[in-house]
Amino acid sequence: MSAMKIIEKIKADGGEIKSFKSYTGGLIAPQSNDNPWGYKFTWNPRNVILAGQSTAKFIEHGTFKYIPYQRLFSDIEKIKVNDVIYDGYANRDSLSYIKQYGLEGIPTMIRGTLRNQGFCAAWNIFVQLGLTDDTYLIDAPVPLSYRTFLSGFLRHVSINYIEEALKQFINRYTNDESVFEKIISTGITSNEIVPITNVSPAVILQQLLEKKWALQPLDLDQIVMSHIFVYNDIKGKKHQLTSNLIVTGEDASYTAMAKTVGLPLAIAVKNILNGAIKLKGVVIPNHVSVYDHTLKELEKYGITFNDSGGII
Repeated sequence: MSAMKIIEKIKADGGEIKSFKSYTGGLIAPQSNDNPWGYKFTWNPRNVILAGQSTAKFIEHGTFKYIPYQRLFSDIEKIKVNDVIYDGYANRDSLSYIKQYGLEGIPTMIRGTLRNQGFCAAWNIFVQLGLTDDTYLIDAPVPLSYRTFLSGFLRHVSINYIEEALKQFINRYTNDESVFEKIISTGITSNEIVPITNVSPAVILQQLLEKKWALQPLDLDQIVMSHIFVYNDIKGKKHQLTSNLIVTGEDASYTAMAKTVGLPLAIAVKNILNGAIKLKGVVIPNHVSVYDHTLKELEKYGITFNDSGGII
């Protein structure tokens, strides 16, 4: 809705949009960021574990781009939002949104996900190890420890030397020394027994991380969204416009994720009932009668965008 409002304003003023990048992350607020990954679950954990397993598709400088899963978390972009730099990775099929936004012919269009810096380099290790694979079941003898589970993905290695083997494996993909600390912090090298059997590697990893990355009662989550537009105005001058949203939750129940997902839906339902929205059938909220009322009411709940930019 926020993107559509800007797109239609630029078009109404005679502008031509050349690039649209939109990145969003469901993150942890800085004051509750107390683990090496800078992340806790505020969304369906299974979706987080399996994120990116379909090839990312987008258009960049007029060329279609395809980033397969095994490269998704290493082929990232650095996105700056209010002086904080995040990792941004491409999110599934951006091409399908071009028509929905009315941006046919646009040279660059990317939708992506934000994570705190360093997350993607470490998550890529889980991907390369095979721990996010959900296509087969682990049939190792039980009881199975996490350490033994991990050893199954590192060939020619004694279980007594898992840490050394893990460091060597990490060095194939990154020189970031903090990645090893992140991986170890999950407990994946511990002798703790895996409490579930006959499940996929992804399910075992999810079960482990759900304990490590759970929101505590007083934790605050944070939604960060950034739309970055480049467009030519009616006189041909080139502009960049950045529209940022940062929403912080109140606690582990009244989260920023709950607000930004639930409130727009509730407002839309109300506006259908009172006649402010007269559209029929199944529609997406890219019509002015939906986004105008909804965005205005969301401001009452502190959900506001800050726009900046100028001629470049």
